[in-house]
Amino acid sequence: MFKLCQATLWAAATVLSLAPHVSHAQAAAATHVASTAAVEYRSVKVDGLNIFYREAGPKNAPTVLLLHGFPTSSQMFRNLIPRLADRYRVIAPDYPGYGQSDMPPMDQFKYSFDNLANVIDKFTVAVGATRFAMYVQDYGAPIGYRIAAAHPERISAIVVQNGNAYDEGLDNPFWVPAKAYWADKSQANGDKLRPLFELTATKWQYSEGYRDLKHISPDAPYLDQAYMDRPGNKDIQLEMFYSYGTNPPLYPSWQAYFRKHQPPMLIVWGKNDKIFPPAGAHPYLRDLPKAELHLLDTGHFALEEDGARIADLMRGFLGRHLK
Repeated sequence: MFKLCQATLWAAATVLSLAPHVSHAQAAAATHVASTAAVEYRSVKVDGLNIFYREAGPKNAPTVLLLHGFPTSSQMFRNLIPRLADRYRVIAPDYPGYGQSDMPPMDQFKYSFDNLANVIDKFTVAVGATRFAMYVQDYGAPIGYRIAAAHPERISAIVVQNGNAYDEGLDNPFWVPAKAYWADKSQANGDKLRPLFELTATKWQYSEGYRDLKHISPDAPYLDQAYMDRPGNKDIQLEMFYSYGTNPPLYPSWQAYFRKHQPPMLIVWGKNDKIFPPAGAHPYLRDLPKAELHLLDTGHFALEEDGARIADLMRGFLGRHLK
């Protein structure tokens, strides 16, 4: 018994002796990560559609709106939400046709960036988000920037991660077939894009450009693909690719919004992304010289590999700009 107590005391002393070697950053991260059980899964009616969303954090705290990209849903924020929820009201919706939100047929709903932005604009009103910071990625950028340009008074700050607002970011091979489809919406040009909606391409988005695939959840691409494999969804995705052609003509108006209103901006960019390469990140500094730019050694879904770092950057950034 005495020997057991000695061993226990020795183990406790060893742990205490090692404690100083734990970094302040690690200790701080451990204290603010909420339980995933704190996340609530809700739906709200917008124009007759059920819009699904994830929410966590105090109702009276500053709001952070998380807007997902293609081909995913609010599940891309599953690990980020608990890292912010102690300090912010965090809300992440699924767009119509994505994730758990309703997927009306194309003859009953116009799938376009204009219309998705309109739905998400009304969604923010429905959930009482009168002023908010935005995290925008991929499709989330043109949706969020439409809302910001229309309602600049509502935007407290912007975090952009691999989401474009400048022509430089679309000058790469990925966009060549898309641009051909924008110019000529033919079946032949559309068929060249359809492989992007299959599992091989979805898995590519979760494997290309990352440092260590052991840190990338193997579940994520299969979940995204399951939603795209629903009857009619790939036609929706093709229509959204066509609608993406409406975004570049709006870039000058979004850039004018940046210059006039100077929203605080944090740029966290997976620099190995083949869809939105870092050429699209640097131009933000032309219009927002006070923006903070961080190029991360990862791929398109940077949160998969660098979620903890992005969360810490966001906490510092939001802490400086949100009251």
